[in-house]
Amino acid sequence: MIALVDPCCARGYAPDALLAGGLGGTEATVLRVTTALSRDIAVVHFQRGRTFAEDTAAGWMRPLEDAFAPGVAPTIVVINAWKVACKLRKAHPDARIVLWLHIHPGRHNRPMAQALADAGVEVVCVSASHATSLRRFLSDGPALAISHIHNPIARGLAPDGTPHDPDRLLFASSPHKGLSQVFARFRAARAAIPTLTLAVADPGYLAWDTGPVPDGVTFLGALPHGALIAQMRRALCLFYPQTHFSETFGLVMAETQAVGLPVLAHDAIGANAEVVSSPGQLLDASDDAAILARLTAWRTNRPTVTGNPAFTLDAVSDRWRDLLHAPRAVAMERVA
Repeated sequence: MIALVDPCCARGYAPDALLAGGLGGTEATVLRVTTALSRDIAVVHFQRGRTFAEDTAAGWMRPLEDAFAPGVAPTIVVINAWKVACKLRKAHPDARIVLWLHIHPGRHNRPMAQALADAGVEVVCVSASHATSLRRFLSDGPALAISHIHNPIARGLAPDGTPHDPDRLLFASSPHKGLSQVFARFRAARAAIPTLTLAVADPGYLAWDTGPVPDGVTFLGALPHGALIAQMRRALCLFYPQTHFSETFGLVMAETQAVGLPVLAHDAIGANAEVVSSPGQLLDASDDAAILARLTAWRTNRPTVTGNPAFTLDAVSDRWRDLLHAPRAVAMERVA
């Protein structure tokens, strides 16, 4: 049995939210992985903002405060909140505790290395580049057991022959992930190609000031996952030329690759190069001339891209099973 503790979500969530839309990438990943693991492992979730218990395909859902009751599970996986992981160690001295990190910790979190080492907490990041970045960030502290398991894409994603519109670009992320810069790059590209349009699919979980909206932009709002995939199939590319937000994984980019949609994004940031592995998609996202040249070429001859089999749900859930079944002593030897 494992316990998933999410102290960061705004409200409780369950598998039906995957279809309804408006769910963040972290929550979607948690639900997909635990639904797969629940076939042979008992899973219980403890979620901030949840006021009632329910049984779901991803496991039993309970309020966050119940996680501190005695004997909740021999293995506890905590989402993002390292301080909560350390508090849980006091409540569960004999449990194996894993911090499943989906974010880059801020500078004020440097003490986390010593705290996690003292509490015997392992860390799982969501990409190799994320793990490397975390090791660098914590290099002045004691060594930690840091590994990575990629986030999974939804099942069944593949190209289906849907015709694409060479004038239609798509941005499909929360606006804090560089949308103001994306607007600036789109405005410059549209000055040269006036027929370009940009569809913005915003999951809606975070309000963000992105400045003036350029002509040619359409807001799609929070879409159900199937509707978002349909938007991906129609577009020329995922338009993500921003240099400010560093993706720890980039689930949207992984899913667009799986359905055959190219990604136009910055080369030297976050996990972009790890997730967008087919050549010719990454560039200097501050270079308007390079962006225009890429779009012009793709409008005539769009590249063929493919998904990475390492990101499939079966591959990812197998990685989690290997980690969860490994003896704790072995797992704690996975030090940078």
